[in-house]
Amino acid sequence: MKKTIATLIAGLFATAAFAQAPTPAATTPAAAKVEAKVEAKQEKQAAKAEVKETKAAAKADVKETKATAKAEVKDAKQAAKADVKEAKAEAKEAKHDAKAEVKEVKADAKHAKAEHKATTVAAATPAATK
Repeated sequence: MKKTIATLIAGLFATAAFAQAPTPAATTPAAAKVEAKVEAKQEKQAAKAEVKETKAAAKADVKETKATAKAEVKDAKQAAKADVKEAKAEAKEAKHDAKAEVKEVKADAKHAKAEHKATTVAAATPAATK
C-alpha cells in the first residue's frame, strides 16, 4: 500500500509540475503584449522624430528659397536702377548735344545774317556813292 500511495503522490507531483508549465506560457503573451506596446511606442517616437526632422528640413528649404528669391529681387532692382541711371545719362547727353547743335545753328544763322547784311550794305553803299 505504501507503494501505491507513493505512486499516487508522485503522480500528483508530476501533474502539478506539468500543470505549472503552461502558466509561464500564459504570461508570455502578456509579456509579448507589453513588448509589442513598448516597440509600438518606440516606433511612434521614431516616426515623430522623423516628422520633426522632415519639418526642420522643409523649414530650412523654405528659408533658403526665400533668401535666394530676395537676393534675386535685390539684383533685379539694382540692375533696373543701373538701367535707369544709364538711360538718364544718355538722355542728358542727347539733350546737351541737341542744345549745342541748336546753339551752333543759331550762331550759323546769326553769322549768315550778319554776312547778308554786310553784303547788302556793301552793295547798297557803292550804288549810293556813284
